[in-house]
Amino acid sequence: MSVAEDIANEPGRSFERGVANSVLHIDDVHKSFAGLHALSDVDLDVRQGETHAIIGPNGAGKSTLLNVCVGRLKPDRGAVVFDGTVLTGKQPHEINQLGVARVFQTPEVFPDLTVLENVMVPALSKRDGHFRLNPFKSFARENHIRDEAVSVIESVGLKAQLSDMAAAMSRGDKRRLELAMGLIQHPRLLLLDEPTAGMARHDTNATIELLKQIKQGGMTKVIIEHDMHVVFSLADRISVLAGGRIIAQGKPDEIKNNPKVREAYLGEEQV
Repeated sequence: MSVAEDIANEPGRSFERGVANSVLHIDDVHKSFAGLHALSDVDLDVRQGETHAIIGPNGAGKSTLLNVCVGRLKPDRGAVVFDGTVLTGKQPHEINQLGVARVFQTPEVFPDLTVLENVMVPALSKRDGHFRLNPFKSFARENHIRDEAVSVIESVGLKAQLSDMAAAMSRGDKRRLELAMGLIQHPRLLLLDEPTAGMARHDTNATIELLKQIKQGGMTKVIIEHDMHVVFSLADRISVLAGGRIIAQGKPDEIKNNPKVREAYLGEEQV
């Protein structure tokens, strides 16, 4: 049994490995589905405060990797460590309480709630440890959360839709709503799976500017994205997945000029 497997069997154990200033350490992660290797030998470090992009062709294992990080999937082997604490074996809500938030590839909003209510729910959950409103909490406290939710909603460009039902929103607006639901949790690590999918170009550019502002605040982010304009506008470092394996890691200019990346993903005409 590997060291990573030993650690993975002790979910609460503190773990000090990875590069200096690493806040997220993915150690020798493997995941298979019915004999298909979705992830193999994945080692990845995300440094404190950086924006780290994960790119690769469809089916490369990108979303599977995020699912492993947030506890939706358990790896067959290996460990995921966040700020010295092993996440492997923990439940998604436990990982969220540690300061990890995720924006999903397919927007996961509450369709029967308004935009404002959608953003208030994770804020209350982060403070109360559950996803239900507590009528015994003070109105002043709830009003404070409401004011913060309005501010976050305005920052993602949805203030005019505060009272709109989420079910009636466009896909692009749902993406922005879910981003607001992530931001209001004040996560230490924000995982974004295709954050600009379904957006028009002007909305994509606005989201890029918003994520740049968040970067100035020191939040660590991992972004999965197919739009290379988004990736190269935001990423400090990039990891490339192909066939479930990391084939390249480096700064944006290094990735642009990497022949393996050109062959596997970007294409000569895109770099």
